[in-house]
Amino acid sequence: MEKLVITGQTPLKGEVTISGAKNAAVAILPATLLIDGVCTIENIPNISDVKISCEILEKLGAKITWNTPNEITIDTRNINTTVAPLDLTRKFRASYYIVGAMLGRKGKIQVGMPGGCKLGARPIDQHIKGFEALGATVEVEKGNITATADKLVGNSVYMDVVSVGATINVMLSAVLAEGTTVIDNAAKEPHIVDVANFLNTMGADIRGAGTDIIKINGVKKLSGNSTYSVVPDQIEAGTFMLAAVASKGDILIKNCITKHLESITAKIIEVGGQVEDYGDSIRVWCDRRPGKANIKTLPYPGFPTDLQPQMGVVLSIAEGTSIINESIWESRFQYTEELNKMGAKITAQGKSAFFEGVDKLYSAPVYSTDLRAGAALIIAGIIAEGETEIYNLEHIDRGYENIEEKFRNLGAKIKRIKE
Repeated sequence: MEKLVITGQTPLKGEVTISGAKNAAVAILPATLLIDGVCTIENIPNISDVKISCEILEKLGAKITWNTPNEITIDTRNINTTVAPLDLTRKFRASYYIVGAMLGRKGKIQVGMPGGCKLGARPIDQHIKGFEALGATVEVEKGNITATADKLVGNSVYMDVVSVGATINVMLSAVLAEGTTVIDNAAKEPHIVDVANFLNTMGADIRGAGTDIIKINGVKKLSGNSTYSVVPDQIEAGTFMLAAVASKGDILIKNCITKHLESITAKIIEVGGQVEDYGDSIRVWCDRRPGKANIKTLPYPGFPTDLQPQMGVVLSIAEGTSIINESIWESRFQYTEELNKMGAKITAQGKSAFFEGVDKLYSAPVYSTDLRAGAALIIAGIIAEGETEIYNLEHIDRGYENIEEKFRNLGAKIKRIKE
């Protein structure tokens, strides 16, 4: 077992460079299955979810070459099976993108029901609705998803709820379909735009990504033979922005798209932090105890659910009482129990949590309940008095590249220990 040991009360100062977006990479990798050729992907985050995605692709017949720790070349000309390794696809949520891509490529696929962080009910009904609208038959039984289609034909698909996963998955299945597909009430997150840009670079015809109506004109084939660079990670950038505020630090965050960070920037300014926007980098600093704020998580461009726990750490030491309303995932507040072990005063009830700000947090052994909770607990350990131990690091490693090294370079006293 591994743990992180953090000696706290350190203001973070310096520069950090943001990695490629985890949420984009885990969709772009399955999207390569639609290409009958070779492509190179740059700025790919070297994280466990990416490594599992690559392993799944290799089991399907792809050839993957790591040119550097953050660049891979993928040859998908010899996809030779339509059964994905069930033990691997059950390990993380984004494995469901294999379904949309393989329906487009082979017209058939079987995968295990996707796993990932336990954040409450995460149904795939909108994915299935989209596949069936294009002519596929989908069966879910005994923990497996089997999808088949003699022919995919473009159609109109209305999303009953705004779903990032379903939007991307329908987009993948429509790229090689006959005719035109229109996704209405589509999600608008930056990684949806990035997946569309990647596919267009390879020969697809997708228009409107980033708006609530996406139009996909089916093409005969994707040829590849191109290089694509993954967009910077909005959530990693936001994590370091909030770490600067919580620790009364001063951080220059490089390789980010500040347009994607506007909702976080607004809340940082509201609680008393200061922000300078340089377009492809952003400086955040704070020299006072943060003030209270009320947050409601929303689909992009609203405040991201994936930054809610990190914001919760800021509000746990803020002056006054704050409220967070979580509108995306019903079990996102599991981390509040761990913060309460550190002296926070948080009451979570259903989809709301009330933060009565305390003067400071104190060290304790705590457990990462999911990916973003793990990042929040690292920030909590950095600002807490004493030595904090964080367990369940596999969650953190799923989505953050070299996270302890990046925090160490900002002055944090953090080390990983094997027990």
